[in-house]
Amino acid sequence: MALFYPGANEETHFLLILRKSHPKDVHSNQVGFPGGKLEKNDVDLAHTALRETQEEVGVDPNEIEIVRPLSEIYIPPSNFEVYPFLGLYAKPASFIPQVTEVAALVEVPLSQFLSDDVIFTQKLSTSYAKNVNVPAFKLNGYTVWGATSMMLSEIKILLHQVL
Repeated sequence: MALFYPGANEETHFLLILRKSHPKDVHSNQVGFPGGKLEKNDVDLAHTALRETQEEVGVDPNEIEIVRPLSEIYIPPSNFEVYPFLGLYAKPASFIPQVTEVAALVEVPLSQFLSDDVIFTQKLSTSYAKNVNVPAFKLNGYTVWGATSMMLSEIKILLHQVL
């Protein structure tokens, strides 16, 4: 869930999370959007996104207006197809990070994100690739790459169409 909300001084922000380190998780210690796997009781993928957002950062699903789905993305290392959504959280309360999955909340001001200065290429090594140049965003001091970077690129294009 790409969740946009009014932050400090009523400036629009969106929320990313730093995932906790887990030895068997290929996405361990990476920055991404709140989200997770479809469960048997989920009505549809939008319900999954809302449920996972509530579980990971404590946002009541009734407080989120889903604006639109984003492009689905396949992630080879975890063998998952991701179905992201863009949502609005008009009257935010405090976020409550899930201590078992979320190491930190990363609240990004929209003005920072829209700057071209935050886009760069970095050489990264992971459990499945060594010394690979990847396009990335530098947001609040964190390097955001991979599927999250792809979603952010789509969001940036969409925002430039309406701004």
